[in-house]
Amino acid sequence: MAETLTPDQIEFYTENGYLVLESRIPDAIIASIRSEIARYVERSRDLTASTDQIDLEDSHTPESPRVRRIKLPHTHSDVMRDLMYSDHVLAPARDLIGPALRLHTTKLNMKSAGFGAAVEWHQDFAFYPHTNDDVLAIAVILDDMEMVNGPLMVFPGSHKHPIQDHHVDGVFAGAMDLTACGYDMKDAVALTGPAGSISIHHGRIVHGSAVNRSDRDRRLLFYEMMAGDAFPIMGSLTKWNGIEDYDTRLLCGEPTLTPRVQSLGARIPAPLPSDNFTIYEIQKKLKARAFETIK
Repeated sequence: MAETLTPDQIEFYTENGYLVLESRIPDAIIASIRSEIARYVERSRDLTASTDQIDLEDSHTPESPRVRRIKLPHTHSDVMRDLMYSDHVLAPARDLIGPALRLHTTKLNMKSAGFGAAVEWHQDFAFYPHTNDDVLAIAVILDDMEMVNGPLMVFPGSHKHPIQDHHVDGVFAGAMDLTACGYDMKDAVALTGPAGSISIHHGRIVHGSAVNRSDRDRRLLFYEMMAGDAFPIMGSLTKWNGIEDYDTRLLCGEPTLTPRVQSLGARIPAPLPSDNFTIYEIQKKLKARAFETIK
């Protein structure tokens, strides 16, 4: 028996690789996270370069602070950590990929009004291939999301297709040439909804997002996770410091020493660029960009 999703919702996710659940997160939690964000932005006024917690827009200044990502918020924000362990987030994930879930990473991507950075088309599985593809990301929509805000966009059904080449000149760039891979922007679907909604997307689905052209902030809190029996393939960007450490990342369920292995295509994200490694920086090497940038 599913905990929260209907059979139709599960079937839709299986066929299309994504799902939107409107008004999933209580208003009080959304308000608390927004207050947390305001504190991070205020702290960023003292920064001239990104840190291990705060990633800055290229156009950031102390007078006009611009933050594009809060890194690993579950490690330094109680409210975002508590939400990660709640049934608001975990129940739909269990319905889709099973009772044991393991955390890959968290991040809070921020697109401030009028300039928030685009994220080029990519597949998460290109960054962290695993022994099976029960890998997904849950995005908590913190602000009302419309097309003008630069929402997350996906190509329905692309999770069933091969992992595309995310390299440029032989170096991993974390992005794909959309046209060269046979995709047309008109076929993409925007994952929109009111604040408090969540979107779920499969680790293999092709997705990206444009700049925020609105006069409102656009912020998404991501919890990326995989089934407990999905183990990273050697060369994956998944952190591996031994099984004891790996098991500390179980969000729910029981650990296992028996990986479930599927016969599926994968690419290793190597060699890595030697300079600043964030998705925003490495994607700058992509020659055929799908989204324009705003300074």
